[in-house]
Amino acid sequence: MHCSTPAPQDLLALAVEVARTAATTAHRMRAEGVSTVATKSTVTDVVTAADRAVERQVVEALRRARPADAVLGEEYGQRESGPAGASGVRWIIDPIDGTVNYLYGLPYCAVSLAAEVDGQVVAGVVRNVVTGEEWTATAGGGAHRAGRRLRCSTETDLGQALVATGFGCDPARRSHQARVVAELIGQVRDIRRMGAAALDLCLVAEGRLDAYFEKGLAAWDLAAGGLVAAEAGVRVTGLNGAPPGPDLVVAAPPALFGALHDRLAELDAAGGP
Repeated sequence: MHCSTPAPQDLLALAVEVARTAATTAHRMRAEGVSTVATKSTVTDVVTAADRAVERQVVEALRRARPADAVLGEEYGQRESGPAGASGVRWIIDPIDGTVNYLYGLPYCAVSLAAEVDGQVVAGVVRNVVTGEEWTATAGGGAHRAGRRLRCSTETDLGQALVATGFGCDPARRSHQARVVAELIGQVRDIRRMGAAALDLCLVAEGRLDAYFEKGLAAWDLAAGGLVAAEAGVRVTGLNGAPPGPDLVVAAPPALFGALHDRLAELDAAGGP
């Protein structure tokens, strides 16, 4: 850690302040009416004016507070200030995780903001734009919501597990993912697909979901929610010892992880387009 790098709790305090203001902006813009302004990878991969406005607001706030830090955002990519890596801190932003939910007025979307130091995520906050629910975590400091330390599900039987997942924007990828779900659904309690990876990970952290998996997550989808889950005792990895990432993220309590992991490997959940 660089000598000038603040403690994870200090980075979290800044993240929470910035994320709360950003969530307020997103909520206000949704109340005023929002529409699609562009598409990205496919015609169903939408971005709204609010996504872009919120990310700009977050970046500007972080620049004022810590001008030497790097920033990675979903809408505007990587931004450096000063020599790359000079401070050792990089912020990872998803301005509105669950943009389609946000566009349709469904109350399952969030601002996600994490701080990474020398490549390791050390602080993160996920705040539901609609409900105001907020999850936080620091590396080694645990995960919390509303002042309560979080612990993941104690379920041990995959057949009784409520498992969340998500689908990509590309039709061919969705078709592959649907085949995986079709094979898995008879072997778990049920499947949930709610449309915001960061929130799914936070719900696994507090046992409102037993487990989660998804192919295609980017850094901004995973950074804050993944830390919240891990700090609540969830095992968050890829398949066959790979790190969590675009190929697959599997998040489950240790007692469930092996059975879910092995079934997903059999179903080639990391395969397809």
